[in-house]
Amino acid sequence: MLRGIYTSGMGMSIQSKKMDVISNNLANVNTNGYKRDSTVFRAFNDVLTKRINDWYTPANPSGKLGYMQLSSEVGEIFTDYRQGKLINTENKLDLAISNSDTSFFVVEIPGESGTEERYTRDGAFTADAAGKLMTKEGYTVKGEDGPIILEGQDFQVSAKGEVIQDGNIVGKLMLKAFKDTAGMRKVGDNLVRTEGQVEEKEFDGTVVQGFIEGSNVNSIREMIDMITVVKAYEASQKIIKAHDETLGRAVNDVPSLRA
Repeated sequence: MLRGIYTSGMGMSIQSKKMDVISNNLANVNTNGYKRDSTVFRAFNDVLTKRINDWYTPANPSGKLGYMQLSSEVGEIFTDYRQGKLINTENKLDLAISNSDTSFFVVEIPGESGTEERYTRDGAFTADAAGKLMTKEGYTVKGEDGPIILEGQDFQVSAKGEVIQDGNIVGKLMLKAFKDTAGMRKVGDNLVRTEGQVEEKEFDGTVVQGFIEGSNVNSIREMIDMITVVKAYEASQKIIKAHDETLGRAVNDVPSLRA
């Protein structure tokens, strides 16, 4: 009975964590370039159970009751980097990456020792008073030869990320593509960073001007997953209640029958 309570309790715990992830996805359904997260479960390690503060018997001097499998646990949070829908804004400062799920714009953020690189799919950029291309959060958008400096709003961005003004290339966006997104981790402000050795590859996507990439979250799917999680959580609650009632009868009724 105690094993059933522990297993059901673990089930409630992982469903609670899954609900947190689903809620975050739904909260970002309208966030530019947001990538959907999902929970990946793995089997929980076997746990050795034994009596505590109980009399040992000659048949079982160690007091060990055996091994218990506590259902499963959350192994990792997996991020789906598939491209979201491109939305036409007709704003020249808005840029999107198409035809490549593993490519990113590069931005600079303040770090402990100077600046650090971070990556984003949110191309809803702006320009400061000096014409420097920035993110909405105020981070510098990196170019291959330094920051992108614009002179006015009349400019074009080619499919390769070249910034053209008056027929001249005044800069080129730094675009990075990776062979695998398993080593990418979210760090807030719609940015990601690499963790460990993540191999880069040549940029094979297309930069589209006047568009932004929407979230790849499917709100209907998330709502269905949320209902499933609620049902699973309620089922575990009922199992715990049943075990508790059975345990209560064993504690209260059995001694009276022996008496």
